[in-house]
Amino acid sequence: MLRIDVLTLFPEMILQAVGHSMLKRAQEKGLLAIQAHNLRDYTMDRHKVADDVPYGGGAGMVMKAEPILRAVDALRASAQSTGEEIRLMFPSPQGRIFTQDYAKDLAAEPRRIVILCGHYEGVDERVREALQPEEVSVGDYILTGGELPALVLIDAATRLVPGVLGDPESVVEESFSDSLLEYPHYTRPADVRGMGVPEVLLSGHHEVIRLWRRKQALRSTYARRPDLIRDRSLSREDQRLLNEIISEGVVSTPV
Repeated sequence: MLRIDVLTLFPEMILQAVGHSMLKRAQEKGLLAIQAHNLRDYTMDRHKVADDVPYGGGAGMVMKAEPILRAVDALRASAQSTGEEIRLMFPSPQGRIFTQDYAKDLAAEPRRIVILCGHYEGVDERVREALQPEEVSVGDYILTGGELPALVLIDAATRLVPGVLGDPESVVEESFSDSLLEYPHYTRPADVRGMGVPEVLLSGHHEVIRLWRRKQALRSTYARRPDLIRDRSLSREDQRLLNEIISEGVVSTPV
């Protein structure tokens, strides 16, 4: 089972999102356990203040260190009581970029994953100093808080846990599963406003369909993310298909 605890000022954001679709089904199957902890519950004043003005001045508020440290201490104590360890993660623009391989690593994590969500202008730097969290970035942009990145980590990892998806092949064939973008998909009806379905997909010839899909995945990757091809060693079949794509002159992006 993948066990995830989220430390946040807005637990309802997490609980609402994980209560639907695949994440809900994963919990019902006993493959995922998620708890959202309100950091305000770890404050010491009657007003449950978890943020304050920054030293040195400046705009916005900064999340206080003490509630976060107390919350992590409580989760570590809880984990130790059951013989578990925790993996503390902190969504941050300063972290390692989140990738599909990173998601695979999380999906196989035997430890209890704890995700700390920052908010406002940031978190007191002493949290980093004291806890040394594993910082992870979902992209080079700024969000209002760590809740959405936390949900990205949860969703991406959960769908890779065996038994979560109905068809295991879905994981194998999708974008980035083998460093290529995904091939195009079609479903009924066969005609949508004059747009048809490639004849090869109606042929029933499985090997021809497989090759067509592989070629389309290579074509899409070559056109949109050539770096993904540059950074991998192509099989003889993939190289042959790529040579065909280049010779057809449909894609001009250089590798």
